[in-house]
Amino acid sequence: MEIKILGPGCVRCKTLEKEVINILAELDIAADVSKVEDIVKIMEYGIMHTPGLVINGKVVMSGRIPSPSEMKEILLKNQ
Repeated sequence: MEIKILGPGCVRCKTLEKEVINILAELDIAADVSKVEDIVKIMEYGIMHTPGLVINGKVVMSGRIPSPSEMKEILLKNQ
C-alpha cells in the first residue's frame, strides 16, 4: 500500500501523518508512507484544503483529520 500525506508542513498535516503511522502499526499493515509538501504537486491531486490523504493514487480524504476509528476504516477498506 502506498500512502501520501498532502500538506505544506502545518501542524494538522504532521498530526495526520503521525496518526496514519500509529494506526498502520496498530493494525499491522505494511505501507510506504510519504509526505508531499510541494504545493504544485498537492494541487495536481485536485484538493483545495489540506491535509490530504492519498492511498494507492486515490484521494480518500482532504481538509480534516479523521477520528482514529474512521482512519482505521479508511485504511482497512483501501489496503
